[in-house]
Amino acid sequence: MTATVLTAFIAYLAAAAWLFVRARRGANAITVPRWPALVFAGIGVTLHAVALYLAIHLPGGLNFGLINMFSLMAWQIGLLTFASSLRTGPANFGIVLYPLVAIGVLLLPLGDTTTVVLRQMSWQLEAHVLLSVLAYGLLALAAFQAILLALQDFRLRHHRPGGVLLALPPLAAMETLLFQTLALGFALLSLALFSGLIFIEDLLGQHLAHKTVLSIFAWLVFAVLLWGRWRFGWRGRTAMRWTLGGFSLLVLAYFGSKLVLEAVKGVHWG
Repeated sequence: MTATVLTAFIAYLAAAAWLFVRARRGANAITVPRWPALVFAGIGVTLHAVALYLAIHLPGGLNFGLINMFSLMAWQIGLLTFASSLRTGPANFGIVLYPLVAIGVLLLPLGDTTTVVLRQMSWQLEAHVLLSVLAYGLLALAAFQAILLALQDFRLRHHRPGGVLLALPPLAAMETLLFQTLALGFALLSLALFSGLIFIEDLLGQHLAHKTVLSIFAWLVFAVLLWGRWRFGWRGRTAMRWTLGGFSLLVLAYFGSKLVLEAVKGVHWG
């Protein structure tokens, strides 16, 4: 798995570097074709998926350890970034996001390979896990978009619009993409929470109560944000703050609860 991880890591960085060089050319970017970045990113995403499969599917069952789940969400961000780069507009998101995803794949060999978290899952639980991962990945992407928006806004307010951020789409286009990502992530989070409340038995016995409560609070934050956007046209720094606040609750719900349970108490969900 190590060779696969290293190759994926290098491919992600190569994609980001190629996009960066292309963005630096500005009006002359046509002299640097975009397709090599797509090839590098496609290789990174594919090999990252292979490495994840090997790390999660162990002989005794499925390993949903902390590092594996972090890398899985990073892979989803990489996949979504690659898919969006097939359009011309948001292609340069990869300059910032691919290096972050590369860190996610590089951590995989450090995961715990001795602990099998789940040996059997019903189709209902599999659906819940899939919906949760998809929702977390989309909302993580929205959080990164909010950070980029905040940086763009800060530099524009201080009359410093240059640098890597200059290669990103205009603020209005970034905001539109942010709320599209939020809406889809919110829909999947709603389905994940609904399926979890219905199909997971004995939340207290499986150490899921804190995770569920925090996830519901995050759901409420995103619901208010989307309602505010629809009713009052919320945008700019208001949208950024609510997005980052909701995602922070999700991070605390998933990674915070999991870290405390596994590192401090020595127990696992399920």
